[in-house]
Amino acid sequence: MTGLFRRCLAVVAGVLIVCAQVTGPSPAFAITAPELRGQFAVQEINGDMHGLDLKEKEFLKADLREVNLSGTDLRGAVINTSQLQGADLRDADLEDVVAFASRFDDADLRGANFTNAMMMQSRFTNAVIEGADFTNAVVDLPQQRALCASASGVNPRSGVETRESLGCRP
Repeated sequence: MTGLFRRCLAVVAGVLIVCAQVTGPSPAFAITAPELRGQFAVQEINGDMHGLDLKEKEFLKADLREVNLSGTDLRGAVINTSQLQGADLRDADLEDVVAFASRFDDADLRGANFTNAMMMQSRFTNAVIEGADFTNAVVDLPQQRALCASASGVNPRSGVETRESLGCRP
């Protein structure tokens, strides 16, 4: 009986292996280095990056303090654990940006577009946000409340009021 049981197990195991090979592996996604995904983290950061096309670029632990990023196209960029204190992001397009645990303290965000941005655990202490658009952006509740305290203006491109885009209470 033991021999028959082992043969049955071997047959079942063989069938499972064949099924796995025929149907292919189930897709699995993991966070990997940008180079492994065919993308590259921005290597050359200088003080004036005004107006550059940086769509879908990755800034990982980047030091962007005091960097001029005004008018820059950063749509879909990943800005993780980066320092943007005092950065100039006036009129920058940050739509669909993922900015996890990044610091925007004292940054100039006037007229910036943060539509659909994911900015969990990011900080905005003393950031200037006049005319910024945060429509559908995800910001931690304490940060959202702090931003509402100084929110004013209307975004020049979308025509959306900053307070409205942040969901500020009247």
